[in-house]
Amino acid sequence: MEGEESGKPSARITELLQAWSRGDTVALDQLTPLVYRRLHRIARHYMRQEAGGHTLQTTALINETYIRLIDARQSNWENRAHFFAVCSQVMRRILTDHARSKLSHKRGGGVTRLSLDEAPAVSEEAHPDLVALDDALNRLAVFDARKSRVVELRYFGGASVEESAAVLKVSPETVKRDWRLARTWLLREMSEAGP
Repeated sequence: MEGEESGKPSARITELLQAWSRGDTVALDQLTPLVYRRLHRIARHYMRQEAGGHTLQTTALINETYIRLIDARQSNWENRAHFFAVCSQVMRRILTDHARSKLSHKRGGGVTRLSLDEAPAVSEEAHPDLVALDDALNRLAVFDARKSRVVELRYFGGASVEESAAVLKVSPETVKRDWRLARTWLLREMSEAGP
């Protein structure tokens, strides 16, 4: 992983997040350069999955995420993993909203189906149907919110098993089991829904 994610910088990120939660705006200025590379990597992953000619650019996705996080500064950031999990969730919502808006103007839209495999968020799969995945994740969350969060953290946020376990406050074994079961459920759900 990148430098900001190991040892002392990780503790510094957590410290700055907690200070920002308490209203310290200087902490946000110091935090931004420490987390930007990871946010850019998450946004780049999302954008790789989008169809060519997408009107939203990686930097615009990061900026929109930043704006939404500023509005939510009262959040109680537990640690760096929690922060990146929330960022991934915000990016997912921005892109899903964008895709839904586009589809409402262009019914069908040549959507491609998503294939969930063993690799977490940094897989090279191109053009998944974010709207279909979002719908399936929302249905999964109705009866098993934790499994839905595991997919969100691992697939969308690129979180490791250990980071996901820390955010969800469960064991790594539970995350592995939830990941496996959620993938199976989502694949079945999305294949039954059709194109």
